[in-house]
Amino acid sequence: MTTEQLGFRINASFERVPDELSKSACTIPVAVIGDVAQRIFSLSGGLENYSRKALRFAGPALTVKVRPGDHLFLHKALDIAMPGDIVVCDAGAALENAILGENMGRYAVSRGIAGIVIDGAIRDRAGLAGLSIPVYARGVTPNGPWKSGPGEIGYPVAVGGVAIAPGDLVVGDEDGVIVLPRAEAQAVIARAQARVEVEARSARQITEKAWPRAWIDQAIAQLSDIR
Repeated sequence: MTTEQLGFRINASFERVPDELSKSACTIPVAVIGDVAQRIFSLSGGLENYSRKALRFAGPALTVKVRPGDHLFLHKALDIAMPGDIVVCDAGAALENAILGENMGRYAVSRGIAGIVIDGAIRDRAGLAGLSIPVYARGVTPNGPWKSGPGEIGYPVAVGGVAIAPGDLVVGDEDGVIVLPRAEAQAVIARAQARVEVEARSARQITEKAWPRAWIDQAIAQLSDIR
């Protein structure tokens, strides 16, 4: 389904990152992925996961843009999402009205959606806590939403200081959420997998009291020489 009227566009036909890539990414800490991605693709702090049962996700972004406080197009996105999608909603970081609650969260689970990111507010915290998928949001309010639009689905959005296109790879864990451009995601995840072993080696060195520390004095010395 595709419509072209600005402010009411719906694009459900876009290329997604492969399932196998999402499965691989889900095993890697978001912080490690962020490090090898030059530390500029993680969403800003302040987005909290309100599920207490599901702590990790990875999958292609189904992007949604809504008018702050309105969730008509978020409802539509849940209807057209593919199993494994991560619904990423740009709601303008507004906290006056919740645009997702327990029933919508349960519906998302029934549709096979793998996770939800709301740049705005949610409600029904207790119900969302029991969901089997992560639900990230900026905050909680009991105020309900409007259902009058406008909105868009399947077009680029901006959330947490990061531009997100439909089909990009979204990965989340206890530290937060990162989004990798679809075209570069495979290469970044390959580097992250290699970095995991580096982190494991550092952990072993700490346990063995053999973690190299000379680099700190070297870095300070170099800065002193420059100044």
